[in-house]
Amino acid sequence: MSAVLNFIRLQDLIAQNALQGKRVFIRADLNVPQDDAGNITEDTRIRASVPAIRAAAAAGAKVMVTSHLGRPTEGEFKAEDSLAPVAARLAELLGQPVELKQNWVDGAGLESLQAGQVVLLENVRVNRGEKKNSDELAQKMAALCDIYVNDAFGTAHRAEASTHGIAKFAPVACAGPLLAAELDALGKALGAPARPLLAIVAGSKVSSKLSILKALADKVDNLIVGGGIANTFMKASGLNIGKSLVENDLVDEARAIIELMAKRGAQVPIPVDVVCAKEFSPTAAATVKAVADVADDDMILDIGPQTAATLAAQIAKAGTVVWNGPVGVFEFDQFGEGTKTLALAIAQSPAFSIAGGGDTLAAIAKYDISAQVGYISTGGGAFLEFLEGKTLPAVEILTQRAAAQ
Repeated sequence: MSAVLNFIRLQDLIAQNALQGKRVFIRADLNVPQDDAGNITEDTRIRASVPAIRAAAAAGAKVMVTSHLGRPTEGEFKAEDSLAPVAARLAELLGQPVELKQNWVDGAGLESLQAGQVVLLENVRVNRGEKKNSDELAQKMAALCDIYVNDAFGTAHRAEASTHGIAKFAPVACAGPLLAAELDALGKALGAPARPLLAIVAGSKVSSKLSILKALADKVDNLIVGGGIANTFMKASGLNIGKSLVENDLVDEARAIIELMAKRGAQVPIPVDVVCAKEFSPTAAATVKAVADVADDDMILDIGPQTAATLAAQIAKAGTVVWNGPVGVFEFDQFGEGTKTLALAIAQSPAFSIAGGGDTLAAIAKYDISAQVGYISTGGGAFLEFLEGKTLPAVEILTQRAAAQ
């Protein structure tokens, strides 16, 4: 993907006073966690969606918002699939009523919308054809609006009727502020990065991140691997990793990545010390060892202090840092020092930093550095696919529509 993506922005349309009296359909990401009673337990995604909704309503638009929630069966609406708790929370945040509309695809109940009014359209994934990106469903949705706004980066890697199809048929298709900010930040980090470009890719399995590792190996100056992924790279470097989590069938792939980067004068730093335990448990005793001293019954659960200090020094010199994944089992404090050291190094670094992925966000929260990270991505799968260099369908259609204007 190129550094500069050309798409129409909601903010530009507002600046042109183009929303007054217009029907605006916003595809948000309101897929929030709930407890067994249906109460919202964490509302970050709702709060992140408010600026686009509030701006459209303030600009005099008739605002319709929809989202998926959970994994409902298409065509079979159940009470637990309802966006009702989301509508209530959205109304609180906006300070105005937000009516929930059922069976809305054919426009029922939407004819009387007033300028400045906001309604929430029931769970979009209940509609038949949503996941398969049905043109028939997309055309019905497009007929409801004058302007379509995608503000759901977390679903941008999926081609669905409400994220892709509708953007083909709506009179105007644009990106909301949340989606635009994600694309700007990712473009800055990967398209035209300040060098050195350093990436931290960590997690339990190489297999789940192999395509990202290969894509980044062509671009970055330093590729820090952590977690179970680092074990596979250590084994590829001829080190004993005891009974640590490893993917033996990917050792050759890891070695190839190390060699590919070495040819470019770039590096995959291999740990010189690690934190080991004899078992994987919250009460396991942690022992720091040089990598040469790892025993056959050891499990490597974190990088050691010497390795962490070396990597922190590299982060301090970086121009751009891309972070996906903690480098150890940071949920257990005795195996969290490596992740904490790197997190604090990112926080203190002058580099532009972008972080994404659920475990990464949990580490950012645990070490309280969110204010010091340049950009925190809200989309797990979409963030990873962008890092891989894949084209995100929901973004591609917006750029196509902009080019055709």
